[in-house]
Amino acid sequence: MSAQVILNPPRASNASKPAPSILIAPMSLDDIPAVMAIERASFPRPWPERAYRYELTENPQAYFVVARAHERPTAQMMPRPGWQRLAQRFGLQRRDSAQFTPYVVVGFAGMWMHVDEAHIATIATHPDWRRRGVGQRILINLLREAQRRHARVVTLEVRVSNFAAQQLYRKYGFEEVGRRKAYYQDNREDALLMTIVHFDTPEYRAQLDELERRLRPAE
Repeated sequence: MSAQVILNPPRASNASKPAPSILIAPMSLDDIPAVMAIERASFPRPWPERAYRYELTENPQAYFVVARAHERPTAQMMPRPGWQRLAQRFGLQRRDSAQFTPYVVVGFAGMWMHVDEAHIATIATHPDWRRRGVGQRILINLLREAQRRHARVVTLEVRVSNFAAQQLYRKYGFEEVGRRKAYYQDNREDALLMTIVHFDTPEYRAQLDELERRLRPAE
């Protein structure tokens, strides 16, 4: 499997709507259908479903996650004062209470560990959810996991034409360190090899802390 990366920089969501709460969680086998839908919408040569099953069940060096969007309840959805007490008394349940918990998979990513190197293999956001900070949250989660696994460097490949993704990666400390000729099979496009060279330094940890802090208020 070739690595593939697609991301878009975030923008503020519509202020008139409740902002969704984004949860990054380990990918499960049940998530695969939703992941495959995002794959097909994002990549000209999507990974096959069996590849995800392999990564989740047979590769101990793999770390795969999904981004789940939980819509925050509106004022109309919130229980009125005293409702919960009445519901408990009469064994009732609001018909809209189920709207408090459902989620939809809006993005995913996968990373491999090779000794002390973390390699981001794939990352994508559903087209309807791009430019809303989902990609950044996924990326931060991968970088935190790389820290937990004591990675010294983090690498990825990105299409030379994907300027938006490159801009985001540079924001998070990736530097261009090489080029893979004709790397992508669909159109023989080159890939830039990007690396966080000083990933295990106190300076970079402080940089990542600050980027995460700035992103947090938008959640």
